[in-house]
Amino acid sequence: MNFLFKEEPANYSYETFLEDKRTTWSGVRNPVAQKHLRSVKKGDRIFYYHTGNEKAIVGIAKAAKNAYADPSGEGHVVDIVPVKRLRRPVTLAEIKKDRRFAQLPLVRVPRLSVMPIDDDVWDIIVKMSGTT
Repeated sequence: MNFLFKEEPANYSYETFLEDKRTTWSGVRNPVAQKHLRSVKKGDRIFYYHTGNEKAIVGIAKAAKNAYADPSGEGHVVDIVPVKRLRRPVTLAEIKKDRRFAQLPLVRVPRLSVMPIDDDVWDIIVKMSGTT
């Protein structure tokens, strides 16, 4: 499966993630986002989305292992590793202008921090970014 994870770059940017080489995605409280996070399996692809002023998909990550219960007892978490920075970020404005994304949770439910991404949508976004 494919997912999109959202993060405020001032809190944890993709650049920091690249430096760290691995992180545990935690702190997700929304029940729907938690449901999606629980379904993440090892090897799943993840778009890394910067919120705030950027509002753009900036990189690709993958799940290092299946989601697991948060040791703090607050839902689930997943360990992820960076794959690559997108050649060019794909902005929310671009996505909203493209009718192919009309049903994308990023457009329909913008506050959701973890969401599934269809294979077709994944491929379109990667192509838009100029990344190979």
